[in-house]
Amino acid sequence: MSYTIVADSCCDLTDEMRAEWGVKSVPLTLTLADESFTDDENLDLPDFMARMHACKGRVGSAAPAPGQYAEAFGTDDAFAVTLSSSLSGSYASAMSGKEIAEEAGAKVHVFDSRSAAAAEVLIVLKIRKFIQEGLQKSEIIQKVESFIKEMSTFFVLDNIDNLYKNGRLNRITATLISTLHIRPIMGADRDGNISLVSHVQGWKQVVKKLADTIASTGRDTTDQSIVITHCNNPQFADELKAEIERRYHFSEILVLPTRGVSSLYANEKGIILAF
Repeated sequence: MSYTIVADSCCDLTDEMRAEWGVKSVPLTLTLADESFTDDENLDLPDFMARMHACKGRVGSAAPAPGQYAEAFGTDDAFAVTLSSSLSGSYASAMSGKEIAEEAGAKVHVFDSRSAAAAEVLIVLKIRKFIQEGLQKSEIIQKVESFIKEMSTFFVLDNIDNLYKNGRLNRITATLISTLHIRPIMGADRDGNISLVSHVQGWKQVVKKLADTIASTGRDTTDQSIVITHCNNPQFADELKAEIERRYHFSEILVLPTRGVSSLYANEKGIILAF
């Protein structure tokens, strides 16, 4: 059976992967003070990042409108993957878009990733795998929802300003990070909120500590996939990949650059991994 896969633009698939995998991207809107940018294939990311660093006003993002989701769903049998409903209105918008599309004959299931970025890529990867295996839609939904509950997302940021100013990080955690000058290792909890997992004092310790967090989950990595996304930090991402390959048994490790909205919140050097 044929399905349409839709994801919001926090899903860090490259343009080539979206084309090859047939994934429709619904863009968030990025804001720098009074300027707005559509997070699609036309976004000049280096220019956007330069403008972001120079911006003295508010920096943020807005969820897609329900009509954008409805248009992406069309009248198809579709799956959608969105940012955590605890962090963005994208999931609520997709659910409204689902209602509109289903009035026209579509059949849509929306997955709340309870995470973002690399995790959304991983969920899309799972959906494609189950489709290719010929599973029924109900089986795909059950397996993907179960996977989301077990999935782990961890990330390290060099700069937490945008995350904190937009309410994605609580004040106590932000104050601790700033006061102690630590390099925070954060993660998505089971409700899709951001929590502080551990910390290190410098980037040299981050590779080992991030790799350690994989073992701390107690999950078997054999024949599993892991996704690493980075904001202008390919060397570190490759070092992390090498450490993970040395210590674990993942069958697939994808390393991808962040897109617009992930870059806005991860900021320069940010690293996100999901498995």
